[in-house]
Amino acid sequence: MLASLRLTKGFKSPCLWLSRANSTVSAAKAVSSAHCHTLLASTIAKSYIDEIQRGVKELGRKPRIVGLLANDDPAAQMYADWTSKTSTNLGFDYQLIKVDKDALEQAIVDVNKDDQIDGVMVYFPVFGGGQDQYLQQVLDKDKDVEGLNHTYVQNMYHNRRFLDEAETQKSILPCTPLANVKVLEYLGVYNPVLPYGNRLYGKTITVVNRSEIVGRPLASLLANDGATVFSVDANGIQKFTRGDGIKLNRHHVTDTDLTLKDVASQSDVLITGVPSSKYKFPTEYIRYGTVCVNFSSEKNFSPDVKEKASLYVPSIGKITIAMLLRNQLRLINNKQLRGKNASL
Repeated sequence: MLASLRLTKGFKSPCLWLSRANSTVSAAKAVSSAHCHTLLASTIAKSYIDEIQRGVKELGRKPRIVGLLANDDPAAQMYADWTSKTSTNLGFDYQLIKVDKDALEQAIVDVNKDDQIDGVMVYFPVFGGGQDQYLQQVLDKDKDVEGLNHTYVQNMYHNRRFLDEAETQKSILPCTPLANVKVLEYLGVYNPVLPYGNRLYGKTITVVNRSEIVGRPLASLLANDGATVFSVDANGIQKFTRGDGIKLNRHHVTDTDLTLKDVASQSDVLITGVPSSKYKFPTEYIRYGTVCVNFSSEKNFSPDVKEKASLYVPSIGKITIAMLLRNQLRLINNKQLRGKNASL
């Protein structure tokens, strides 16, 4: 049955598949269906949009972001259009540069050297596999709005949340996994009474997608925050956890012999990200009251999900874009802090 998922390990750009902690959601903020509330991405994104607008105002200038497009994927072009519109509306200067894929590396080198450019995003995949991973490392980490640089990735997996010992410079997180985290915070899945970093303790979450760009980082982030996470792909199900009593400093991964039905039946949250119009999560596996979130560009849940779920978020695209712009402001802030520290 797992093989029928047809999950893609080379899942596309962390921001490509477009789609505060209140324990209850009012009817004014949700679309009701029986006992299920459907939450719109625009509603969840609003508080972050307000935060971004304040940040730009305090900065006193338009942050400049460059997007590099070196593929013919219409979804990438669509995402670039949406990013451009949102960025412009929120006071950013966004420029899309289309380049031949063989000229992409030089284009990245050029934007690295341009001090007028604050942030850069590359629309992956281009070549796929190791070559794309190499290009991700060519990009200057101080301009990496998508958090794909090795420094950020290593910090994420090792549950290191800051770049400096004084803990003033926050590490950058990939925007689609981060958007999923913010969704769960908004829905009250995170318990604000617990200490920061442990607020998913006692929660069981299933993530259907284990791509290196979104699914695996997301499972790691959730497990590092204390959850037991079942990560599902076509090859099987892995368990991400910080151990009994969350005694470990960071998550560890083990293989399991569990089925999708097994893990769904014990999950408080189901998150899907399968880039296929043919895939639908089996509604009969969902237990009543589960929180369901979809980050794929495709609708991974059937309409009858509302008969089982308590809260349902069908897409997260606007939240993803908000996280990208939020990352940009964080990059600028980190750079300013380093400059101040160097002058002391």
